[in-house]
Amino acid sequence: MRHTIRTVGEILMGNISRGFMGRRTASDVKLPPGQYLTTDFPVLSAGPTPHIALEKWQFTIDDGTNVLRRWDWKSFRELPAENITVDLHCVTRWSKLGTRWEGVSLDAILGQLETDAQYAMVRSYGDYTTNLPIADLRNNQAWIAFRFEDEDLAPEHGGPARLVVPHLYLWKSAKWVRGISLMKEDRPGFWEGLGYHMYGNPWREQRYSDDE
Repeated sequence: MRHTIRTVGEILMGNISRGFMGRRTASDVKLPPGQYLTTDFPVLSAGPTPHIALEKWQFTIDDGTNVLRRWDWKSFRELPAENITVDLHCVTRWSKLGTRWEGVSLDAILGQLETDAQYAMVRSYGDYTTNLPIADLRNNQAWIAFRFEDEDLAPEHGGPARLVVPHLYLWKSAKWVRGISLMKEDRPGFWEGLGYHMYGNPWREQRYSDDE
């Protein structure tokens, strides 16, 4: 199994700085507007925390009608894994720098999948959903992570596996993922249907639906 170490020092509008930069503070990093720095990892969820046994875990990609790809936990863990270090920005205004994850790039998961779909609905155990452009899931911008800070990902943070899309607000990094539905047209997920922004770029402070 190929294993890649990728360090993401700072995410700025999709730009990735490589090379380990160590722990940084608010004094040496520019935070998105309206954010404050925390060293905690607050737990914010829309509902109860699902507890998914690994032998029952599945991840599928479908086109809304047909399942195109399917992994169980064993076959998922056989995919090439990467170590990444990224900054997180929550719409509730906290930012956490230099978080270390291990996971599988969406480039490996989507592979050479041929589709004319431009959007994806990420689906979670517990029925949470969030929508993203497929372009934001490719090109080393998104991962399905299963370890955090050298430990298996805890259920309260989305374990056994969660999406990590560090260039968007953290609600787009869905916890407890179980699949992706490909869509030709965009439609809102859970929080987007309740008034959050359809895209959620923290550097443009796209918190709510009427933000530019």
